[in-house]
Amino acid sequence: MIRPLEGSRSLIKQILDIGARTLLISRVDTAAQARDVVDATRYPPLGQRGVGASVARAARWGRVENYMARANEELCLLVQAESKTALENLDEILDVDGIDGVFIGPADLSASLGYPDNAGHPEVQRIIEQSIRRIRAAGKAAGFLAVDPEMAKKCLRWGANFVAVGVDTMLYTQALDARLALFREGLTAGPSRQSY
Repeated sequence: MIRPLEGSRSLIKQILDIGARTLLISRVDTAAQARDVVDATRYPPLGQRGVGASVARAARWGRVENYMARANEELCLLVQAESKTALENLDEILDVDGIDGVFIGPADLSASLGYPDNAGHPEVQRIIEQSIRRIRAAGKAAGFLAVDPEMAKKCLRWGANFVAVGVDTMLYTQALDARLALFREGLTAGPSRQSY
């Protein structure tokens, strides 16, 4: 899965041409944006993706038989709903043919709802649960980012079928902090620092 910086046609083409099969496009607030993203990911006649990729890395430089039709069928396209506007338009976004799932972005969403840096607020939690249930009821995949294990479990109970349960840099820094704490305790409780 690749999450491009933004959902521009040229960036989507580059990512697909190198062989990506699952895209996560951020900040999709309207059905019109969702249709534009789908259009950028599909070869004609289903969309406007440039056909030069049939001789690119994704098609093994022309060696994949019937590549364009297969690419249209095999792509998984996920969009991120990260704002109040996106949730207001969620049903229309879900109706767009070619959108396979919606990923709820909790940090930006909570800020957009008036609760900056507070995705755990009861009102934000209610909206997240309701959104996950709406996504699944529409027959689409529902995703969420939950760095707190309890929140991840809650999202799974609500019906989310793909949950990011950690962020690599956060997991790395937590492990570093835990390891450093072992030695900081020894430094303050034991002999002077010069003896280390």
